[in-house]
Amino acid sequence: MSVPKKPGEKALNLLRNLPRISLVNLRPNPGAKKLDKRRGRGAHGGNRSGRGHKGERQRGNRPRLGFEGGQVPFYLAIPKYGYNEGHSRRPQYQPLSLNRLQYLIDLGRVDPSQPIDLTQLVNARGVTVQPLKRDYGVNLVEEGADIFAAKVNIEVQMASEAAIAAVEKNGGVITTSFYDPRSLTVLCKPVPFFMTGQPIPKRMFPGEVLVPYYRDASNRGYLADPGQIQKARLELARKYGYVLPDITKDELFQMLSMRKDPRQIFFGLAPGWVVNMAEKKILKPTDERLLSYYNS
Repeated sequence: MSVPKKPGEKALNLLRNLPRISLVNLRPNPGAKKLDKRRGRGAHGGNRSGRGHKGERQRGNRPRLGFEGGQVPFYLAIPKYGYNEGHSRRPQYQPLSLNRLQYLIDLGRVDPSQPIDLTQLVNARGVTVQPLKRDYGVNLVEEGADIFAAKVNIEVQMASEAAIAAVEKNGGVITTSFYDPRSLTVLCKPVPFFMTGQPIPKRMFPGEVLVPYYRDASNRGYLADPGQIQKARLELARKYGYVLPDITKDELFQMLSMRKDPRQIFFGLAPGWVVNMAEKKILKPTDERLLSYYNS
């Protein structure tokens, strides 16, 4: 057997001996093409064409989708109202876990030395809230309660009991508050709203269905009595078996005690004020009628 003297010489010799590629000698690989089945040729290919015997299936005039042979179809037999009533107006809350909140604090996206509300959480990309899609805020859940170690003053819209206990165990404060869709849009995207030059609207009160939740001290509602909230804090500490820290002796007591007015949207900005982004000024109303409206 002769060994080629140069590398690639064998391949070159093979190419020299093979015929040139043209349309005449081009063919698909064996088994690449399969002949179609002959249908409707009588004795030479079957006389049913693979469609079976008589009926709608053979003749190709099948009924429309949803037809059930003449009986009352499903979509007419089931009542129209009942189970899904009010489903388009049903509020939903985006979940925010304590694990995610601790992650944002560790990265420096959220400053625990300042009160935390929906503006900080949205700017930190910790949660996405879309008021146009029936989002009414954030629900704080207890996932990661065993590793949560931050002392925060946080405001959310819903919170579980275990999440409240995890925040207060570290000496923090939590408040649940309601925002109507317009106020929620302003709170989530304050800069585009300030650029319009409109006065800050006053927050609306919740509907009659949500009033009991936000007046309940066990939920830390913003409409609850502060004295009842302190009692609820002590009861929750006894239930979960931890010593409730005294925040009045904390160096961050001023920050931890900050709360919004029920009509207020932003910390430090009252309803009716106009934020001038171009000149970096805050304009306050002086007319008595405006003051009585925004303070009511």
